[in-house]
Amino acid sequence: MSREAWVLVALAAVVAAATLVGAVLLAVRVVRTRRMLGALGAGGKVAFYGALIYTILPVDLLPDPIYLDDMGVLAGALFYLGRLAAKHRAAQRRAGPAPATELPAPPGVAPRR
Repeated sequence: MSREAWVLVALAAVVAAATLVGAVLLAVRVVRTRRMLGALGAGGKVAFYGALIYTILPVDLLPDPIYLDDMGVLAGALFYLGRLAAKHRAAQRRAGPAPATELPAPPGVAPRR
């Protein structure tokens, strides 16, 4: 191969590696939102699991060396989950502080009635 062809191959490899790194970083950020899924409802769960399944499965809009579609789906899910989390926090602030509840009795001590 000529020198120009090698440069193009190397450039394509760098772009593929960069998009792979970007997709992995976005996937990690989406996975970190997992702890909030219970509070975000069904829409949050569908966005979370749908984005991860789309990223893992080999069926894509673009061939797998190009991870731009995966990054788009992950970024969209992350944006949607962030909006849901912000709405949830705002609803919690509007509801006010939770009423104080009695702490459970330590082991070996009968609870008060």
